[in-house]
This record gives sequence, C-alpha cells and structure tokens, in this order.
Amino acid sequence: MERRVRLALPGVVLAALALSVPAQAQSQAAGPDLSSTTVVSGRELTWDMAFLPDGTMFFTEKCRGLSVRQPSGTVNPLLGMQGSQGYPEAAADLFCNGQAGMSGVAVDPEFASNRFIYVYSASNLTAPGTNRVLRLTVNGGLTRVGDRTDIVTDIPYKAAPSNHPFGDAGAHNGGRLRFGPADGFLYVTTGDTHNGIVPQSPNMLGGKVLRIDRNGQPAPGNNTAQGFDPRIFTYGHRNPQGICFRPGNNQVFTAEHGPWHSDEVTMLAAGGNGGWDPRPNIGGRGDCPDGYCGYMPNQMGAVPPRERAAFMPMTDTRLYPEAMRPAWNNENMSQGMSSCTFLNGQQWRDWNGRMVISFLGIGIHGTPVGNRLDVLDISADGRSATRATVPLPIAAGRFRSVVQGPDGNLYVAVEQGEIYQLRPN
Repeated sequence: MERRVRLALPGVVLAALALSVPAQAQSQAAGPDLSSTTVVSGRELTWDMAFLPDGTMFFTEKCRGLSVRQPSGTVNPLLGMQGSQGYPEAAADLFCNGQAGMSGVAVDPEFASNRFIYVYSASNLTAPGTNRVLRLTVNGGLTRVGDRTDIVTDIPYKAAPSNHPFGDAGAHNGGRLRFGPADGFLYVTTGDTHNGIVPQSPNMLGGKVLRIDRNGQPAPGNNTAQGFDPRIFTYGHRNPQGICFRPGNNQVFTAEHGPWHSDEVTMLAAGGNGGWDPRPNIGGRGDCPDGYCGYMPNQMGAVPPRERAAFMPMTDTRLYPEAMRPAWNNENMSQGMSSCTFLNGQQWRDWNGRMVISFLGIGIHGTPVGNRLDVLDISADGRSATRATVPLPIAAGRFRSVVQGPDGNLYVAVEQGEIYQLRPN
C-alpha cells in the first residue's frame, strides 16, 4: 500500500521468512440490495452497539459515555465520563485520550434476570491509567445504571506519547466486548499499546483476547499455557478491535488492524498465538524506536507493503510455526479494519452465514483509503476467504462498528456520530 520505494532489507529476514498469504480472490456471490434508515444521529465518535431481543440498543461514544436507544426511538443517557454533560451520573475516573476512551459494550446473556451490561473504558483509578471492564446494572426504566463492578482492572493503557506513527497516548487500545453465543463467556480484545514486549508476555494483558465469566474470572477451557494469566484465551495480537462468531458452529474470529500492511481476519483457537512480536533484536531485526519495531523498516516513510510484511510480519510463522494463520489479510493493505459480525438469515441471500467487516479508512503514502464494508466468504477450516464489497446506501465514513440486530438487519456505527440500519430488500 506504499509508494514503490525499495529499501535494502536484511537478507536474513527476507530469506528465512515464509509468509502465509491466503487466497485473496473476489467473490462473485450476489447479496441483496440494501436500503437504510438513520436510527441515531448527532452524536460524537460512536464506537459500539449491543442489543436486547426487543431491539433496545445500548451504544457508546468514545469521549462521552454510554446511552440507550429504546425501540420507540427515545435515547436515554446512562453513564457519562470525565467532562461529559447531560448524563444522570458521570464516572470521573473514566477518560478519553487518543484512541482510548469508552469503547466496547455487551449485554449479559441473562440480562432478563440480572440486568447486567458491560463496557470497556480507560480509567485513571490506577496510575498512570489502565483499561477496565465495568459491569453495570440497568434499572427497569432504562434511565440509569448502578452497582458498578470493575471485573477487569489491569488491561494496559498507553500513558505517554512515543516516536511512532499514530504514537499519541492511548494508542493500540483494543476494546471490543462480545459474549460467546454458545459458551456464554465474555471475550475482550486488547491492544499492544506500542510496547514491544506486551503481545507475547504471559502476564501483561495487552495484545490479547481474554475469555472470562461475568465476574471477571477465567473461563474454563482457555487452554492457557503454563505461566500465563489464566484469563488469556489467545495472545500475540497487535490491535484487534473486532471479534465475532460464525453461526452454526460458533467459530470465533478476530478482525485486527495491521501495521502499514496486512489487516487480518483470523480464526482463533484456545491457547493460540497470533504471531505478532514487535520486540527489537529478534527475527533478524536490530534496535527500533522506543523499543517497538511494529512499523519497521523506515516507520515514517514509504515501503511496499509486501517488503514491510516480510520485515515485520503480522503473523510471524518463522518465529512461531504454530501461529494461528489468518483467513484474509486485506491484500496486504492496512486500512483500519475495525469490527466484524456474521450475517444470519435467508434475507441475506448468498451472504447468509458470511462475515461483514468494517473499515475506518486509512490511506498511507498514496494507497487507497478504503472507507467501506466488505463481506467475506470464509472457508470451513478458517484458513482462506474471498471477499465482496457492500454497495452502500449511505455515505462512506469511518465505519467503527457493525452488528446484526435481533431484527436481522445490519447496524453500522460511524465515528461521525450516526448509527444506520441497513435492510436487505
């Protein structure tokens, strides 16, 4: 995705590394025509959505807080953040900085009896800041939340800027929450915070997917390696912000931001390693700025994506031969892959059972920006995929979240402040 500027790369890296590049064919399957309705507007940095069976939708705004939209269309603010206005209560420790803030939201599978919802947010309760998973209880009128319980308190947060692209504080913050439809456990995606040692660390929770119960305890079956924090389901991730489950067999996939190359969709296996290891002085690399090689070589300048992928692979199968292979790598481009959901229902025609992925749209050194939604037809073994691009009935934007609602329609949140319902005709 870079301009064609060639650099001399260490021969040991290029010679030794065998990249696993899955099939990248375009799908010919026809999806339905789509129509759209704006269901939420005038918000700020809308980040995620979660539904009750009747269509009630909880949603987050990264720098404002948590709200709920009732089926009537009425929107009630619930929990504000530091500096927020117009909420019945605000949590002064919850803050927004860079990519960090209030992000993922999930509804407990037993909400009808326990009224629990969960949000992921940066907090300053522990200096210099961490990311936390909060469990909240919603009142019967959907007007307030209470009984806050922080079930995870130690997810890393990047507190200080560093010498990297997008190097501000709060970078690579992860933040998606989803309950597994089959097992009922909460999956939490976390980012590497521009820290080279974090993704492969056995006890630092960044660059991971966690799998926990509603109290924050490790879920059984995580298959965590000896010496690892037992809440870890998979490790060796960069910045996964999408997690979703295939209908029928509930295979779990992540959608993950790439480093100037190779946004990846990967099927997860309990205890698996995603193969991201941006530490200096390994894999044929030397020192790197601020101890993080994630954008090397020539991190601030143009390098053809395949050369950069050879030097600093998203999934390093040379260092980690057993790493989980991606099904799809966005033709080696990085365009801000942000979220995923599977479509389920005959109304989606040939797209029934396929994954929708969203892109924020990032163009680097002349590469395509890529504000779009794609549909992936992923093979049964999760090792390859073909894609189609969704013909949008709405303006292209920074697509932050996609969720299939209980009505079978696709809901799309854009950072500009809208949430759309896309209906198959």
